Amino acid sequence: MPDYYAHSKNQNQVRQGLLEHLRAVADAACSFAAPFSATELAYYAGIWHDIGKFHPDFQAYLLRAEAEPEKKQRGPDHKAAGVRLALEQRVDPLMLALQGHHGGLHNLTDMKRWFNEKRGATEEAIAVARMLIPDLVPRTLLGFPPYTKNERSTEFFLRMLFSTLVDADFLDTENHFAVEAAAQRGTDSSIDELWRRFEANQELRLRTAEDTPVNRIRAEIYRACLDAAVLPPGFFRLPVPTGGGKTISGMAFGLRHAQLHGLQRIIVAVPYLTITQQTTGVYRGIFDGADDLHSPVLEHHSAAGESKADEDEYDTGEIWRRLAAENWDAPIIVTTTVQLFESMFANSTSRCRKLHRLAGSVIVLDEAQTLPIHLLDPILDGLQELCTNYGASVVLSTATQPAYEAVPIFNRVQAREIVPDPARYFAALKRVNYDWRLDAPLSWSAVAEMLRAETQVLCVVNTKQSALDLLTALDDPNALHLSTLLCGAHRTQVIAEVKRRLRAGEPCRLVTTQVVEAGVDLDFPVVMRALAPLDSIIQAAGRANREGRLERGRVIVFQPEEGKLPGKDYERATIITRKVLGMGFTDLDDPAVTREYFAQLYAVNETDRKQVQDARKGLDYPETAKRFRMIEDDTLSVVAPFGNEDDRTQVEALWQAVEGRWGNMRQVMRQLQPYTVSVYRYQAQKYEQKGWIQMSAVLPDLGYWLGRYDSVCGLVAGDMRADNLIF
Repeated sequence: MPDYYAHSKNQNQVRQGLLEHLRAVADAACSFAAPFSATELAYYAGIWHDIGKFHPDFQAYLLRAEAEPEKKQRGPDHKAAGVRLALEQRVDPLMLALQGHHGGLHNLTDMKRWFNEKRGATEEAIAVARMLIPDLVPRTLLGFPPYTKNERSTEFFLRMLFSTLVDADFLDTENHFAVEAAAQRGTDSSIDELWRRFEANQELRLRTAEDTPVNRIRAEIYRACLDAAVLPPGFFRLPVPTGGGKTISGMAFGLRHAQLHGLQRIIVAVPYLTITQQTTGVYRGIFDGADDLHSPVLEHHSAAGESKADEDEYDTGEIWRRLAAENWDAPIIVTTTVQLFESMFANSTSRCRKLHRLAGSVIVLDEAQTLPIHLLDPILDGLQELCTNYGASVVLSTATQPAYEAVPIFNRVQAREIVPDPARYFAALKRVNYDWRLDAPLSWSAVAEMLRAETQVLCVVNTKQSALDLLTALDDPNALHLSTLLCGAHRTQVIAEVKRRLRAGEPCRLVTTQVVEAGVDLDFPVVMRALAPLDSIIQAAGRANREGRLERGRVIVFQPEEGKLPGKDYERATIITRKVLGMGFTDLDDPAVTREYFAQLYAVNETDRKQVQDARKGLDYPETAKRFRMIEDDTLSVVAPFGNEDDRTQVEALWQAVEGRWGNMRQVMRQLQPYTVSVYRYQAQKYEQKGWIQMSAVLPDLGYWLGRYDSVCGLVAGDMRADNLIF
């Protein structure tokens, strides 16, 4: 019997045996599927996924590719043989996972058409597999778990099963081709160890905290979260007023809850990149130990490195792209809601590979009110699946709790309150007075004049263009700007400078978009807010008198004369805000006001506008991914050479590592994250023609900024403003 190989020679000139690969993938997939009782299906998916490689044509291709490495060669199909066994076992949906383990999930119609074209070459490979693998097929027919009782639950189960296969396959392939990269995965820290670190850190914090009313309330909320951690896994609400310490308290609940119930990780999803950087910094300050080989806290939000190609061979470029995609193998994940939910409804291998990590995890949705209304049906449906059938707990954490009960699909679970009687904390933490200036619209010149009258003031506007226009009207070289036009490293620098000025009592005027409203810990005596959705106004108010050092901070809400609102949903929510305020609901510290606002908001909005649920029912994974877009516009990441000379030198070296495929690509991508800015693809193409951006030949969703990067406005220097980069 000849030798059969799964992969060609690695850097040590060693080929990987096919039987070795199949067993390793099956065992890993089986382990990944244990939290949702799908071990047998996952095991056979792993055994079957590459049995087409037993065909002599595929073995000849591997040897030919080794002999002629300079030639780009596509191997013969190796997926249809496993698909045929799934068909014989009468588990048709499993055929989708096997067919898609390189190119992504398709739909049943396209898959069956593809299989009819490929099935003729499967018999020889299956015959060899039967001789070499005694347990190639189970003794009884496979079946899906009983909780897959309708089309959507089956659709969700299949993508979770697909995730176990894809991740197991990628990891074993990585272990063969890139042993050093594989060794850098994972962490030495257990949930028990992280809880001990966290508990010690917080005991010290509570003992040494200044005795103020705000800190006493934060301590009460923290202890309430620990008390609630004993509750069985499921859906939870954590309604904490702004400044109530929910970043720490949410982690306290999640970590203790995971420890008590044997859950595997805590995933914190936030709406803005600004918060991922800040939140990650807070957690790493608590959890990172001197003896850790790797940080137990993984920050993941960049889509750079995702591969959309249907690659059947393992060329070097494809290996590197796959290594750049995270699989969330860490006990604490900080990510964005876009990354979380677009992955949850994706069909590509690189995005789906992490999904099985959601099972048996605590998922904390920070600022849950920011979830897009037009996608609430699939989002809430998916979260309920995770809680009901996959052993997860979901925490909705926000000061402005959305009234999801008004959405009909949110009916299978009862969300429990982590903090008892939360309304009393909102009353106790009332720290601002609202000044409504809505009768007459104000020009940017008038708003600028109001800013000049204050020594320390934050002004939040609705778009990046409005922020730039207000900065121009203000004409203050010492004013600061914060928006997503700035790369992460730049935003971090601005926030640090703002905090320094506030502490020192120096003049500080900050013009920003809504990125500052959620999770950015700033404490101004005065906040000005352009009229916006009610929850945005409340979040902006949370940056006024945050620490309660004043009797009352001031929040001035005004109607701008100029500038557009960012989208129809935002505009509709702003109109409802005016309506609610006109009904006399002006005490924004009363949770009843936000309940009324969200009830009206959901009543006039479609919660499945793109009919994502219909595509899911038809097991149409490409169409589901196409319809489920939290960010409608097609964007890519651009690396900005920001900082001093040493910083720019480092960025340029990292870019060269990307283009040259040098070193550990995953590590390179993490190092580049603080220097990336999202740019609409059509604009990036325009700037590439002008020579401002150099697009990567290795990663199609990554570019390098060759033009100027303004120290105040970020990617809007010079004549770039005229191109409306900021819209």
